[in-house]
Amino acid sequence: MSSNATALSEAAPAKINLYLHITGRRPDGLHVLDSLVVFAEIGDGVTVAPSADISLSRSGAMVAGLPPVEGDLVFRAAHRLAELTKTPGGAAIHVEKNLPVASGIGGGSADAAATIRSLLRLWSVDLTPDLQAALAEELGADISVCLRSRPSLMAGVGEQLSSPGALPPLYAILANPGVSVSTAEVFAAFAAAAVASPANPPASEPWSNDPSAFIDQLAARRNDLTSAALSLCPAIGDVLASLEAQPECRLARMSGSGATCFGLFATPALAQAAADRLQRDHPNWWVAATALNSDKG
Repeated sequence: MSSNATALSEAAPAKINLYLHITGRRPDGLHVLDSLVVFAEIGDGVTVAPSADISLSRSGAMVAGLPPVEGDLVFRAAHRLAELTKTPGGAAIHVEKNLPVASGIGGGSADAAATIRSLLRLWSVDLTPDLQAALAEELGADISVCLRSRPSLMAGVGEQLSSPGALPPLYAILANPGVSVSTAEVFAAFAAAAVASPANPPASEPWSNDPSAFIDQLAARRNDLTSAALSLCPAIGDVLASLEAQPECRLARMSGSGATCFGLFATPALAQAAADRLQRDHPNWWVAATALNSDKG
């Protein structure tokens, strides 16, 4: 967080599900997850400044895909935070939107979480763990992990978080075919398919500090939403195939509910070279090379 006399700025990094298993379903219909989440060095940005009322402005390459302000998760988060903390003042909120919308990398959740962190400082208020949990449950499953913005094991419906321990550095390409995918529709397609998930590796298995061994551990896991997302957005298959075809790509997988996929590489140079090739071959895709902050757990 950086600040000056009138404003506070906060990064809203992209969230990457290195794997995502669906382990069950609660009576209320929500799916139970097991996922390892890390965060990228790239993302959106949020700035807040004092104001009499809560307002939201947006700019950036991906702003055209955002909903109206009143339906924006950032706007809703700010109003609910003010209600929960009984804050009488407002804030002028600005989001620099660099990440694709509805793309499986937590852009909206990351923006809302960055807004919450910023407003707590701007308003000089605290949020108890119980209130934070209630706010996250109300706003969305990824809010809790995005508030932490560090490597986390997710369980439950996203509210149960623990540290995976120190992870090795990772370098990745993120690629999206320019298609938004509804998380709710992907989960509905997954439920309708009613395909039993294969057995999962032991939860107690420690994560390796060696990058190659760590990627091997990831390769033994899955994203259980991939088939459902592919049924709604076949272009995801093209992205995965293109990532897998890149020299030195160690693992290609979809993140979250899609459509963004990632490819893992041993060095930043290899990731950047592959990203350049991918962008050249698919100029209409969103492609970015990034480090994953896997060493900050």
